[in-house]
Amino acid sequence: MTSRVYLDWNATTPLRPEARQAMVAALELVGNPSSVHAEGREARRLVEEARAALAEAIGALPRNVMFTSGGTEANALALAPGVRSARGGPVSRLLVSAIEHASVLAGGRFPPEAIRSIGVTRSGVVDLGHLRELLGAGPPALVSIMAANNETGALQPVAEAARIVHEAGGLLHVDAIQVLGKVRFDINEVGADLATFSAHKIGGPQGVGALVLAEGLVGLEPLVRGGGQELGRRAGTENVAAIAGFGAAVADALQAVPEAAARLESLRNLLENGLRRAADVLIFSEDAPRLSNTTLFTAPGLKAETAVIAFDLEGIAVSSGSACSSGKVQPSHVLSAMGFDPHIAQGAVRISLGWSTSDADINRCVEGWRKLARALLK
Repeated sequence: MTSRVYLDWNATTPLRPEARQAMVAALELVGNPSSVHAEGREARRLVEEARAALAEAIGALPRNVMFTSGGTEANALALAPGVRSARGGPVSRLLVSAIEHASVLAGGRFPPEAIRSIGVTRSGVVDLGHLRELLGAGPPALVSIMAANNETGALQPVAEAARIVHEAGGLLHVDAIQVLGKVRFDINEVGADLATFSAHKIGGPQGVGALVLAEGLVGLEPLVRGGGQELGRRAGTENVAAIAGFGAAVADALQAVPEAAARLESLRNLLENGLRRAADVLIFSEDAPRLSNTTLFTAPGLKAETAVIAFDLEGIAVSSGSACSSGKVQPSHVLSAMGFDPHIAQGAVRISLGWSTSDADINRCVEGWRKLARALLK
């Protein structure tokens, strides 16, 4: 029986052995991390070690790292009116790029009338001119721009956006979920005031994420109220095993980021050359800086749902875009924001690679695409 090829790493990643080992060890503990006895202190130690690992990885202070149930909750927690820094007063409106994840487009705790959308270019990169225009049209704003788009892989100019936002007295939230472990991300170098992360995108378990604040940010009200966990900013007993797995995954993922990125870029180039040899394909955001592991493509007459099923029957797992919108018939909001016709957007297929992807996997995918192209693009 031929083994399957997994090429949907932007949706979720396999659990790293280091993360699994950390989780199994944590599951053997019985202590509540809020308890003061020895068992509780041991559970607390695991949580704080994971907190320190993530903080060190992105240049933050451990006290500014808050664990959540995942990236969606972290984004919802971050997007709150009233947050402020030493630079200015509290934010009262929200500006989000049109290509954000659904959990950001939902607006968090901002009322709908206080939310505006920032346009993007045909290449899928945020329009900084439009951002300046929106910032100048009202009071201080919280701006949310993702570090890299989960569908196209397009890297966003978040450092430049931070300078523009701060000059206007606003704050910048960066959804950094897709870049952790793929490109270097330092919250201070980027200039982000808030940044969000998710464990299962880097080889940690599903169901745990984090919101990280820049030093000096205040006014963030809890989204989940109750006990005083996470320094009073997120109530509920911490998921010790998942958090321990998150910390172990972070430590392992960041050991060789440049080398891993170079290897994946080579594989991506091999993939895209193979796609082109079989059919006339359009690769979205090809002319923009992209994550080294991501290809979003289409071909004339291609239907994404049909292609994903056909790939699956060939033993190859790919997707038709964000995992959060899989199965829906409407075209990608990302490609719509980039100005592509719905008929083109409905044919988009995403292939995303990871640390165990091999040349053989890419060759299998290319051969599968040749067969599909002959059958589907008559």
